[in-house]
Amino acid sequence: MDAYDYSFFLSTMWVGPFWFAMLVFPDHDLTKKLMHGPWFFLGPILIWWIVTISSPQGLIDLSKDFINPAGILDGLASILGTKAGASAAWAHMVAGDIFVTRWMWKRCMEQDSPRWVTVSTVFFGVMLMPIGIALHMIFVRSPEMTE
Repeated sequence: MDAYDYSFFLSTMWVGPFWFAMLVFPDHDLTKKLMHGPWFFLGPILIWWIVTISSPQGLIDLSKDFINPAGILDGLASILGTKAGASAAWAHMVAGDIFVTRWMWKRCMEQDSPRWVTVSTVFFGVMLMPIGIALHMIFVRSPEMTE
């Protein structure tokens, strides 16, 4: 295993306890305390920075590709085809997933949503984000929307 394998593993394992707490114990005081600060997404963000700084050529190449709009997708594909690019992209996705999942969980708590709604949106928020957001938008309504 190399540094990129470890960064992939660490970014995944970092969000695991936060996700598990929101999923299994959504209304527990310890979960609320755990999810209050920024710790739930700082690990993957830090990992993204470390991977990006350790292999800056990917960002340099990507910025060059922005000059030629026809080449952006090809440039992105070649970057993602490297261990550094895939590892950085994974940390980026994990950070985004847990950030949005926390927002959905928090709204479920504020709206006193049924447990099945909270568990469904939290589960899919990390596993398949578009489905999690769709479920959340369908089943969690703010009071202003129901009046």
